[in-house]
Amino acid sequence: MPHLTVEYSANLEGHADMGALCGTLLETVLETGLFEVGAVRVRALKADHYAIADRLAENSFIDLSFRIGKGRSANEKKHTGEALFAAASAALAPLFETPHFALSLEIREIDAELSWKKNAIHPRLRGK
Repeated sequence: MPHLTVEYSANLEGHADMGALCGTLLETVLETGLFEVGAVRVRALKADHYAIADRLAENSFIDLSFRIGKGRSANEKKHTGEALFAAASAALAPLFETPHFALSLEIREIDAELSWKKNAIHPRLRGK
């Protein structure tokens, strides 16, 4: 159940390739070896309305929210976070050349008792 949401300020349109970023982040998640292919979701959501810091029109952000099921060690979660943050930082390097961009990442564990899922992708990828 690894779901990675990329929330970004609308003023990044034309300045960052969100499709490419989603692809890079998906590959990074899979490269950790901790998550099953059929479970991974990466999506980008544009924030049309926002207020950032001193409200300069050039200010922009990307917030990565990675929700995962329980069962990974603290070291595995830390390694995953470091890998995701490094991949995002590299992909977004040109944005850091300005004094107007902020990137954040948070990993959250989901309580299995309060999470419902139905997935037709798993059986196909598992060959069943």
